Amino acid sequence: MEEPNIDSDKYSKELEVGVRVVQLACCLCQKVQKGSDQKGSSFGPNPDHVVSKDDDSPVTVADWSVQATISWILSETFGRENVSIVAEEDAQTLSDPNAATLLGSVVATVNETLSMAPRFGLKSPAAPLGDSEVLDAISRCNSTGGPVGRHWVLDPVDGTLGFVRGDQYAVALALIENGRVMVGVLGCPNYSSKKKLVNNSNVGKLSSDLWQEGCVMYTKKGSGQAWMQPLVHGDGILEWPNSASIIRVSSIDNPAMATFCEPVEKANSNHSYTAGLAYSVGLRKQPLRVYSMVKYAAIARGDAEIYMKFAKAGYKEKIWDHAAGVVIVEEAGGVVTDAGGRPLDFSRGVYLEGVDRGIVACSGVNLHEKIIGAVYASWDSSHL
Repeated sequence: MEEPNIDSDKYSKELEVGVRVVQLACCLCQKVQKGSDQKGSSFGPNPDHVVSKDDDSPVTVADWSVQATISWILSETFGRENVSIVAEEDAQTLSDPNAATLLGSVVATVNETLSMAPRFGLKSPAAPLGDSEVLDAISRCNSTGGPVGRHWVLDPVDGTLGFVRGDQYAVALALIENGRVMVGVLGCPNYSSKKKLVNNSNVGKLSSDLWQEGCVMYTKKGSGQAWMQPLVHGDGILEWPNSASIIRVSSIDNPAMATFCEPVEKANSNHSYTAGLAYSVGLRKQPLRVYSMVKYAAIARGDAEIYMKFAKAGYKEKIWDHAAGVVIVEEAGGVVTDAGGRPLDFSRGVYLEGVDRGIVACSGVNLHEKIIGAVYASWDSSHL
């Protein structure tokens, strides 16, 4: 096992705190998923309570609790006045007087999680947080990012539908400085550090003995390396960097042997177009449809070679759905661009503005060039 040499480099503290807080957040998510089976757990009376947002996407106790926990810890560690956070959730639903039970579940979850923070090398509050403090921690994640300054970007539960269904999901945290993603941390609680995603039948359906063997992947820009460590479980203590191993993308560049990933949901992804594109470049395996940024994780550690996403007209990609995964794939040796071959632009606010047709991530240049070439050859005849 090789361990990352990050002690003296820039962003070392940010990377370490990021990994520690994502480890803690993954522990939170797993406890929420199993909360109904834990006698005496204080993770709220409705640990699996699911609410629909205005766009009909789900949000859970875990989403709000992770956001509050990470917001509080980053603010305490780096100083509230110095921390700008761009995150997916807001506190509007929880602030409704009719949502008292739901808010109570979130507050209980946050406080039990923060009580475990010292085991992860993080600060815990002197006294349990009250309702207003938890709502404030969620609400102050209201930055819109942009080309100037330092902004943390958080998707507290990326792939909430996967989380609800016991499938793949991720906790994604990145640090953007002056428009560039400098640190990326991706926690994948249901993506075993020991078991590959080899086909659709086992994605998110790991046996109970493997369910807890998730992983956290992380990197910083310019390191030329990405690392993976197993999740801390039970009463374990996170010892930095906890036997981290270097991960690399696959060396496969023959399309006939390559595995490609795409989103599960059809609402924001054109499966028929990617199927035609896959056939035209010689991909012969069935697509691996995976919730969340676990698709990026699969490429970064060599379990898959290609991720393609072509959103339907009108859909706008958000920076928190890609920032952490993109920098991890790139530092692990992969290539990520839009479908026109241009780097993704994280400097223009909450959305990935100017994305040309779609997003393509590959393990190597050869596969990437084939995909981009096929896009240009086929686009005019498609019906996107």
